[in-house]
Amino acid sequence: MTAVGTRLSGDRWEVRAVVGRRSLGRRFGWLWAAYTVSTFGTRLAFDAFPLVAILVLHSGATEVAVLAASGLAVGAAVAVPLGPWVEFRRKRPVMVAMDLVRCVALLSVPVAFALGVLGFAQLLVVSVVVAAADITFSAASGAFLKALVPPRDLLVANGRFEATTWTATVLGPPLGGAVVGLFGPLATVAADAASYLLSALGLRAVGGEEQRPVRAFAAHRPRAGDLLDGWRYLLADPVLRPLFFNSVLVNGLIMAASPLLAVLMLGSLGFAPWQYGLAFAVPCVGGLIGSRLSRRLVARYGQRTVLSTVGALRACWPLGLAFVRPGVAGLALVMAVELGLITCSAMYNPVIATYRLEQTPADRVARILTAWSVTSKASIAAMTALWGLLAAATGPRAAIAGAGLLLLATPLLLPRKDHAPRRPPTGVSP
Repeated sequence: MTAVGTRLSGDRWEVRAVVGRRSLGRRFGWLWAAYTVSTFGTRLAFDAFPLVAILVLHSGATEVAVLAASGLAVGAAVAVPLGPWVEFRRKRPVMVAMDLVRCVALLSVPVAFALGVLGFAQLLVVSVVVAAADITFSAASGAFLKALVPPRDLLVANGRFEATTWTATVLGPPLGGAVVGLFGPLATVAADAASYLLSALGLRAVGGEEQRPVRAFAAHRPRAGDLLDGWRYLLADPVLRPLFFNSVLVNGLIMAASPLLAVLMLGSLGFAPWQYGLAFAVPCVGGLIGSRLSRRLVARYGQRTVLSTVGALRACWPLGLAFVRPGVAGLALVMAVELGLITCSAMYNPVIATYRLEQTPADRVARILTAWSVTSKASIAAMTALWGLLAAATGPRAAIAGAGLLLLATPLLLPRKDHAPRRPPTGVSP
C-alpha cells in the first residue's frame, strides 16, 4: 500500500508517497468492518422504499417521487442543527447512536407490515429519519477518522472506504434483487436494519479512549448562529469554497438525470429491466480501479493536480448518455459512459475527502461535513424535481443533454491556484 505524507514548498502543497506494506491498526480495522457491513446492507436494500411503496402499498408515481425527494430534503433540514451538537461530543458514541436510530427506524417497517398497520406516512417518516441520521453519522465519522488515523494515512483509509463502497455497489443490488424476488422488498429492509446493528457492535469494538472535544458542550450554549458555522467557514475558505460548489453542482446534475435515463431506457427505448441493471452494475468495476489508482496518482502528480484534472474529467462523461439508442450499441454506450464516470469519481472522491479533512481544523470538522452533506442532499432533491419538470416539457433526452452540457461548465469552479494548507487555530491539534 502507499502511505501519503505532505511537505510545504513555497506556496505549493506537494504530496509525496512512501511505499511500504503497513497496517492502519486494529481500531481502524474495526471501523472499516463496521463501514463494510452497513454499506453492504444499504446496497442490498437499494431502492427498497420505492419497491415497498409500489409492490406493498400500491402507491402511484407521484407518491414514489414525493417519497424520494422528501426523504432527502426534509432529512437534510432536520440534520442542520445536529452539526453543532455533534461537534462538542465524542464522535464514536454519536456514530453508535445513529446506527441504532437507523436500525430501529428501518425495523419498524417490516414490524408494522406484520401487524397490518404499515402506511405511506410511515415510509415517509422513516426515510426522513434515516436521511438525517445518515448526515449526522457522516459528520461524526469524518471527525472520528481524522482523530484515529495519522495524517499520512488519511488517503489510504479513504481509498479503502471508496473501494468498499463500489464493491458493495457491484454485489449488493443484484443480491438484493434476488432477495426481493424470493422474499419480497421488506426482507431487504430488515437486512439493512440488521446491518446497522452489526455496524454499531463493530464501532463498540473499536475501543480506545477518545479525546474530549476542545470545548465541553455544557460550557457552550448553542446559539442560532452556530447552525451556520459550517457554511461560513466553507464560503470563507479560498480552496474549499470552489470545491464545495463544484461538488454540489456535479452531484446534483448527475443525480437529477438518473431517473430520466431510467424513463428513457425502460420506456421509449425498450430495454428490459435486467439490461438496465446490467448497464449500471458492470461499470461499477471502475470504482474498484479508480479507488486503487487515487493514491498512486497523488504520489506521482500531487494532490492539487489530481483534484483539478480528475475533477474536470468526471464532468465530461454524462453528456454521452443523451445519445443512447436502442439495442446492443446503446447498452454498450451507457456502460462505457458509466465506466468512465465511475472510474473518475472513484479516483476523485478519496482525494477530496482527505483534502477536506486536512484543510479543516479539528474543532470544526463535524459542522463543515454537516453543511457539505446537507447542501448536497438538498441540491439533489431540488435538481431532481426541477429536471423532472424540464423533462415533462422537453422530453427526457433533452433534459439529460441539458444536465450534461451544464456539467461541462462545472470544472470552471475548481480552484486554479495552489494554496498552503490552513494552519489550525492555536490549541487545536492538527
